[in-house]
Amino acid sequence: MKTTRGRLNPKLLAVSVSTIACGALHAPACAQADGTAVQEVIVTAQRTAAPESKTPVALSVLTAADLDAIGADTPGALAARLPNTYLENSYDGLRITIRGVSNADVTEKGDPSAAFMVDGVYVARPQSQNTALYDVDRVEVLRGPQGTLYGRNTTAGVVNVITKAPVNRFEGDVNATFGNWGERKVGAMVNVPVNAVLALRAAATWNKHDPYLSNGSNTPRTLGLDRDDRAARLSAKLALGDNASLLVRYEASRDNSNNDSTVPDSNFYSGIATGNPVWNGDSTDKRLTYRFNPPNTRFEQGYSHKKTSALTAELNWDLGPATLSWLGAHRSFDHDYDYNFYYRVAPAVALGVRQPFNGSYNQDSHELRLATNGTGPLSAQGGVYWFRERARDVYYFRDLQLVGLPPYYVFANDPVRSQSKAVFGQATYRLVDGLRATAGARYTEDDKSRTGYIGYQRAATFNAATDLRDLNAGRIATNRTTWRLGLDYDLSPATLVYGAVATGYKAGGFNDGCVAGDSRNGVGCLPTSALPAASLTYRPETVRAYEAGVKTRFWDGRASLNVAAFHYDYRDLQLSNEVVVNGRPRYETTNAAEAAVRGLEADGQVRATRADTATYALTLLDAHYVGYVPDGVHSWSGVKLDRTPARTLALGWEHRFHLAGGQLAAGVGTHASASYLLGVPQAGLKFRVPGHTESDLHAGWTPDGARWSVLARVRNLENEVRPMTISSSGLTVPTEPRTADVRFDYRF
Repeated sequence: MKTTRGRLNPKLLAVSVSTIACGALHAPACAQADGTAVQEVIVTAQRTAAPESKTPVALSVLTAADLDAIGADTPGALAARLPNTYLENSYDGLRITIRGVSNADVTEKGDPSAAFMVDGVYVARPQSQNTALYDVDRVEVLRGPQGTLYGRNTTAGVVNVITKAPVNRFEGDVNATFGNWGERKVGAMVNVPVNAVLALRAAATWNKHDPYLSNGSNTPRTLGLDRDDRAARLSAKLALGDNASLLVRYEASRDNSNNDSTVPDSNFYSGIATGNPVWNGDSTDKRLTYRFNPPNTRFEQGYSHKKTSALTAELNWDLGPATLSWLGAHRSFDHDYDYNFYYRVAPAVALGVRQPFNGSYNQDSHELRLATNGTGPLSAQGGVYWFRERARDVYYFRDLQLVGLPPYYVFANDPVRSQSKAVFGQATYRLVDGLRATAGARYTEDDKSRTGYIGYQRAATFNAATDLRDLNAGRIATNRTTWRLGLDYDLSPATLVYGAVATGYKAGGFNDGCVAGDSRNGVGCLPTSALPAASLTYRPETVRAYEAGVKTRFWDGRASLNVAAFHYDYRDLQLSNEVVVNGRPRYETTNAAEAAVRGLEADGQVRATRADTATYALTLLDAHYVGYVPDGVHSWSGVKLDRTPARTLALGWEHRFHLAGGQLAAGVGTHASASYLLGVPQAGLKFRVPGHTESDLHAGWTPDGARWSVLARVRNLENEVRPMTISSSGLTVPTEPRTADVRFDYRF
């Protein structure tokens, strides 16, 4: 295909696709009434409802049917169906990586690079993002910075889980699932139209499976990578006259999974002590077996108890020329756990560390937005946003006496505050028929602070006669204006071409420590641990992104193709890991000077017949550091960012046919990835994950005229596991092995 100076020419691509695509110019009109057309999905990616094929941003949508087919009932199960996207349920929370951009600081002071949302509400804590997906309408994943409409901490993109709202008809469903690894699940939903103005919907789920990890260390404790959670949601939709409606949702969940879900990195690699890790080729069983016996302590039984509640209200009022919307939410999250660390303190020496933790987090958010109605040449929206989070936690590390620390190395923080305020607006104007220009901007102010201490104690309870406390406090205020400029053009009724330049912003923050002379609540900054003010804080992360794309339907609407080409210039990319400061372990975030990301994505569907549907996705990606010297000596310029394979290919096929008095739908999908890196820059380690495939199968049968159905699924047919995350201390979270289950549904 012709390019200009090595860059993709989106208009030439669109012309080529349209030329070879039979019937492209008339696809909407001739979409087959017999069900052969690719189904259109309505999305709210730009905060107003629009068809996915007419939304000029790179996004993927997974519907409820898609989630059921692949058995995706947690965010971490979605990634194989999403181009250039990784969602990983790590031991310390959900890690989201989009087009190579991620973040590892999941502490109370950290922020993600990709926003995770539920029904449009930002969920701040990664530990509470590892949530059950149930009674979900769709999941929208936007790739690229979304700073104008979604705000801060969206330099990588947005994941928005949209649950089903009450409808004006009676319906219900109960389901049960059983599988290997002791999997058992139960779910239920009922929707009741109380009267002409009120509808109620209730849904609940309970999920459990045994640990994937086995204990080979001759100790009695049970390990993690298990599941034990339950959740329920009650929704009410009230019509307020003819022009307004109020939707209220309340959700509560409990999660009692085991937090000990890691193995040493030596389960996957040899040669770590030499600084050159090499994939060891061990079997899946060996990689999922924990064999480390610490020389300095005896591990305890780990556990994790999470409690979450959320109240959300959404008001929409049609004023005629415009619609006024308010979205308000309160979320609370409590977490109590005991974790056993594998902690490498030297290339060939590792210790065991026990960590009890108790934390509480509360967040409130409000957004007021006004969006124009009608079909005139101008459409616009604008509003104000306010967010506040207050957290407190206390945790301590035991068993580090061999590195010169006391028996209890304590971190206590209360309060930790984060507040964000923003004003935003975006407008699209039709220049001529089919050609539209978009401009938007958002101004954001962020204020983050923490007051706490680091304790050096002989016991869990502080003793002023024998113990010391060191101030652990910081504050930073940052602000940015992010903006977006774009053009989109209807090359034909079935082909949209678009291009945009957009910026993103992630708030700055502070590290563990204190500044000499500072004192809070009677705790001062010890001279031996004081840090320069410049190293206590880190700068905001910013990005400027250039993107062009094509979305087209062809073959009489029976096939679709979405193509996006992009280039990012990152500044002050935030990278986090454990480090030793003044002889004491801390969690530190630093800024990589520059990073560059560029790539190409293509995905779509083909409805070959009424009974056959194929899906495909191809990505090409080059994401690397442009300027980064993590230890002040060794340059990582040119080194790839984490989780950035040069190529990936996903293929899927489903066939439906009549069998034994019912409808059978059987499908297969596979995801092939080139190798990629997981880096620990502070230690100079580069862990290469080899190229691999991961495949799944599903088959569902529904008897004619019946209310019940059965669905069988197998995931990871290859039964291969890989490291999801690797920390500088060697903690490694494996992916899931082969799983299989059968689900029964009864609808009424």
